[in-house]
Amino acid sequence: MINHPGVLIGFAVVVIIMLLLDLGVFNKKVHAVSSKEAAIWSFVWISLSMVFSAVIYVTSGFEKFTQFQSAYWIEKALSVDNLFVFILVFSFFKVPRELHHKVLFWGIIGALVFRAIFIFAGVGLINLTYLPETVIFGYPVKVNVVLFLFGLFLIYAGIKSWTSHTDDEEDKDFSKSPGARVIYKFFKVSKEFDGSKFFTVENGVKMATPLLVVVAVIEFTDLLFAVDSIPAIFAIAPDDPFILYTSNIFAILGLRALYFLLANFIYMFSLLKYGLAIILTFIGIKMVIGPFYHISSPVSLSIVGGVLLISVIASLIFSSKKVPEKAD
Repeated sequence: MINHPGVLIGFAVVVIIMLLLDLGVFNKKVHAVSSKEAAIWSFVWISLSMVFSAVIYVTSGFEKFTQFQSAYWIEKALSVDNLFVFILVFSFFKVPRELHHKVLFWGIIGALVFRAIFIFAGVGLINLTYLPETVIFGYPVKVNVVLFLFGLFLIYAGIKSWTSHTDDEEDKDFSKSPGARVIYKFFKVSKEFDGSKFFTVENGVKMATPLLVVVAVIEFTDLLFAVDSIPAIFAIAPDDPFILYTSNIFAILGLRALYFLLANFIYMFSLLKYGLAIILTFIGIKMVIGPFYHISSPVSLSIVGGVLLISVIASLIFSSKKVPEKAD
């Protein structure tokens, strides 16, 4: 586990400064994010992630570097799946394009908190669930119950992802999402947006706006995706919550810019879901066979990177030429 206080402090400082700059300086005025702006921010976040991984290499060695890289690209790849759902959510609630950034910003603030809870609680649970060492075929084996169950779940998730259809999400009524139901239960909700406000006053009555409902739906959607992505990265560094959390957060922080960059071209990555299915299945197998055969982080990184590259190239070559309708 990384024990360099400077690295820990540096990560916290970078994240806080970038979030303050994002919300308070570059996006202080509500506006629709252009593809150029999104490309710049995507480059900035990926560059920061790579610089941070270089710091990990210098302070903690090659093994920790490859663990960070593996966890980062796994989370980044799985996060692309979120983009399609985000597009559907914004379209369903008819969210003006200039408000998309604010919704995603607050969605990511929630992700910072929930991912920390999941990761640190998960590492603690893993450390408590190792079975006594046994000898199988003359080799000492130490099985972890949680990692084994996570592995089986990821194999199932990978197979399910391969056979799933996007039509199920396209027909979904997001106003009945658990996130939306929470807002409807505790607040009266206006039928109209009031600029970028989460609350408004109508006829002297304070009400939530649909924008708050959308944020709640996005938060709940992220929690659902975390069910796949968090167990997946536990296969990389189950005993190092710092590697898991920093790689996860850097991937998530770059997701907003990636959304604006790819939202109008997501149809070009139609075959990516098959690559993600293979990655989930591979990670699941890695976790199940871990006590018997260790697949190193460099090998895992090579496999994940290769599958992603092949699936993206295949998508670009064989993708449908039909461009989906843009969200309002």
